[in-house]
Amino acid sequence: MDNRFASNKNITYKTKNQVEFIQFNNLLKYENIITHCFTTRRGGVSKGWYDSLNMAFNKTDDRRNVEENYRRVADALNLDIESMVFSNQVHQNRIRVVTEEDRGKGITRESDIIGYDGLVTNSKEVTLVTFYADCVPVFLFDPEKTVISIAHSGWRGTVMKIAKEAVEKMKDVFSSKPENIVAAIGPSIGKCCFEVGDDVYDEFRAKIDWSTEYCHRTGQKWHFDLPAIIKRTLLEEGVEEENIVLSGICTKCNKDIFFSHRGDNGRTGTMVGIMKING
Repeated sequence: MDNRFASNKNITYKTKNQVEFIQFNNLLKYENIITHCFTTRRGGVSKGWYDSLNMAFNKTDDRRNVEENYRRVADALNLDIESMVFSNQVHQNRIRVVTEEDRGKGITRESDIIGYDGLVTNSKEVTLVTFYADCVPVFLFDPEKTVISIAHSGWRGTVMKIAKEAVEKMKDVFSSKPENIVAAIGPSIGKCCFEVGDDVYDEFRAKIDWSTEYCHRTGQKWHFDLPAIIKRTLLEEGVEEENIVLSGICTKCNKDIFFSHRGDNGRTGTMVGIMKING
């Protein structure tokens, strides 16, 4: 197990059955109610660019390797693969409500969940699964209504406030109150490494005027702090600051632990965020 995050008070880095993964301490307070994790690249059987815990079927990795990786993660978390429901990510801000009727979509049967970057449910019968390799995972849990959501927030999803959309979906469908929601913003590319051009800067400035407070210019490039922008988006939706944690981990800086699209020049595997209501 890697000890470089031992001093990080917001996360717990675990190894179980050789699978290494991260859990968030504010969500671990509810481990009797929910199971969650963010995987690393360690503990699987994939080879080459995908070494070793690649969770993506849509790459050139051998499907049998990916299936074994899922078995390992499921065993480590005591989850049923049949319960998993995959998102189909297109860098937008749509959130899909899933139920027990969606069990297995994307992994054991064909999925009709197309064009959604976030999932939400109150069902104990499904496990939410979303995919990452530098983009920001946003975990949300309402312990009052027992509702969970995970959103994949790349820069496009961030500028379209997908975190807000997830909270809105929890409010509209399940009557969640934002002040009750617990949020964890996971490992992603950090401000240190997320370089973009003027076109991205202009889009952020046009759509979220305050977002430029979270960027600086270095030479011809802008550096944006996506997790900080997402946190402020959640705060504006009424999520309490004491209920939000940030991992503070850059995937590119730690590409030996995490798959990083930018760090590996696009030749890399994929991690997942996983969340389930126990029962």
